[in-house]
Amino acid sequence: MVTIYVGDNTMVEKKRRSFKYFLGHRSPTEILICGFALLILCGTCLLMLPISSRSGEGTAFINALFTATSSVCVTGLVVVDTGTYWSVFGQTVMCVLVEIGGLGFMSFATMFFVLAGKRITIKDRILIQSSVNMDSLSGIVKFVKYIFFSSIIIQTVGALLLALVFVPDFGLATGIGYSVFHSVTSFCNAGFDLMGNFKSFTGYADNYLLNIVICSLIVLGGLGFAVTSDLIYVRKFKKMSMHSKVVLISTGFLLVFGFIFFIIFEFNNPKTMGNLSLHGKFLASFFQSVTPRTAGSNTIDIAGLTEPSIFLTILLMFIGASPGSTGGGVKTTTVAVLLMTVGSVLKGKKDVVVFKRTILGPVIRRSLSVLVIAVGLVFFMIFVLLCTEPGAPFDAVVFEVMSAFGTVGLTMGLTPNLSGAGKIAISLTMFIGRLGPLTIAYAISRSEKHSRENVGNIKLPEGNIMIG
Repeated sequence: MVTIYVGDNTMVEKKRRSFKYFLGHRSPTEILICGFALLILCGTCLLMLPISSRSGEGTAFINALFTATSSVCVTGLVVVDTGTYWSVFGQTVMCVLVEIGGLGFMSFATMFFVLAGKRITIKDRILIQSSVNMDSLSGIVKFVKYIFFSSIIIQTVGALLLALVFVPDFGLATGIGYSVFHSVTSFCNAGFDLMGNFKSFTGYADNYLLNIVICSLIVLGGLGFAVTSDLIYVRKFKKMSMHSKVVLISTGFLLVFGFIFFIIFEFNNPKTMGNLSLHGKFLASFFQSVTPRTAGSNTIDIAGLTEPSIFLTILLMFIGASPGSTGGGVKTTTVAVLLMTVGSVLKGKKDVVVFKRTILGPVIRRSLSVLVIAVGLVFFMIFVLLCTEPGAPFDAVVFEVMSAFGTVGLTMGLTPNLSGAGKIAISLTMFIGRLGPLTIAYAISRSEKHSRENVGNIKLPEGNIMIG
């Protein structure tokens, strides 16, 4: 009898095959979720190292996990002060996590493959399509290149302009570091800042340059790369895609709407804008209109807002940015489609028409599904946080949950004082908020396609349910 021993190379080959089998049998949605979770885990391990904190001591797992999740999910909620607790190494780790989380780890992986001369397979392209929220595989690699290089250019310009503010205040080395960090976090719609003591940009409420640059970076990052591509290459509004037109109009409306109402509600409020100059009040109102769109920076004290302003901020946080952007929320197009659908119903029209184009039924169903699931998630997390934080004010709990779901980063002061269970609940909310609407819409579209393939031309009997 002859005994054959299997060598190490065979075992390695078996492991490699099993890994390929695992990837081959995972949907793009599952791979994206696992990828983001792995990135958060790696960030947590790095932030737990003693070198990541200014004190030289290791950071508790739950605080490192919360910070890594907030970074990867481009949120900006923190349990320790970013400017005073973390060392330069820790802040750099956070900045890198924000960049990867904002642009998407598949965008970075694709650029790595392209630069290394690797072939992008069809499976890779499908995964990239899910990551950047594109409808077609055509030109997907070219589009990822645009995402990568346009982001670098925009953030570089932003950093150079911010250097004009920070270098005179903090010196050359620190000023450049601050400029790069805030350019990255602003464009990626993350609310982290290095100002210290949780004060964000409240010391720059009257500074024209900082307000304009930060707001511009936030808006450009929140429009979505497909829209910025139209702005650069198409330019004329009439020739842009229907998606870009809806995004630009809805974004413009929300910015003007928020600006007007923040001026009305906060103009004489001594806790926020009351003591600012006239131009400072206008700058602060516009900044406050921009930042709830998933950015999270602030130039006024959020805890001092009037109740109508808090409600308005919560509404803007829930809507969020636009699809295919660095921001979160249920997205501007989701709300726009549903409002147009309601308008068509009230007018007695059969179809939803915008810019002489009919919005298809699957788009409306996906929009409704995203909204309903988002509302259900927010209500559930509010209930959880009310249980874990029994002494917290109700409005602060609602505000914090909405900020986490919309990946915003604004806070009324509750997050740094959360219990361990509360930190886990908010971390989970940030994670679902970053991936939820995108992956839900993709999963629904896949299931609809699968059902059409299986059912074919068979139509089941119709039923009726009374509504209203």
